[in-house]
Amino acid sequence: MKIIGVIPARYSSTRFPGKPLADICGRPMIWWVYHQVKKTQNIDEVYVATDDERIAKVCSDYNLNYVMTLSKHKTSTERLYEVAQKIPANLYICINGDEPLITPNTIEQIIPSDVPDGSFYVSNLMTEIKYPAEVIDFTNIKVVTDEENSALFMSRSPIPYPKSSLDYVYYKHIGVLIYTLEALRFFSETPKGKNELIEDINELRFIEHGKRIKMIEVDADTLSVDTPKDLEVVRDIITKTMKLEEIVNE
Repeated sequence: MKIIGVIPARYSSTRFPGKPLADICGRPMIWWVYHQVKKTQNIDEVYVATDDERIAKVCSDYNLNYVMTLSKHKTSTERLYEVAQKIPANLYICINGDEPLITPNTIEQIIPSDVPDGSFYVSNLMTEIKYPAEVIDFTNIKVVTDEENSALFMSRSPIPYPKSSLDYVYYKHIGVLIYTLEALRFFSETPKGKNELIEDINELRFIEHGKRIKMIEVDADTLSVDTPKDLEVVRDIITKTMKLEEIVNE
């Protein structure tokens, strides 16, 4: 079974332009994400998917595999589908380019033991929200599941509402998803539903059209870099917990 890791990276961002190239301890953020993915077991190849020449140049300078994609894509999933049409594989893992703290062990947990060829399959990681402030932070996408851990809904709002009890464990989705080609094709050929339009959450396209997303719970203390303030926090964490020389030599 061939598995490809893809890191979508775009330069334009309303809150943080040029985010993939932001410096973290002397290396661009995209480098940190790439090398965490590359160390993941069972991933055969890793690519950055971008439509920006500045990101492509940095990838070339640091010897990161990359694929140039069309600029028309509105979502990372559409960009991933273009890559999937160019590079054959059984499964495609999409890892957000703003997750420099993601670990290989976390990524590995999304890989299934087997998926039939030509089948529809989507899975997403989720983790318990540990701090109350994260529940009301709209950048954290909350998820509720059924008894089989399939996603029922995702929202930037706190869900479910704690009317009967405050003793509830909230979960947020992590920007690591895995797809078959058929699932990527479905996404790209299916229009946005009303909930995706208002929430701006890609995964709702599957849920609104009756498709299953298997949620996998992991114990991961991740932090997406959505703002310059987030970047400072990540820089501090990496400075304190990682030795750059050890990572470079791995």
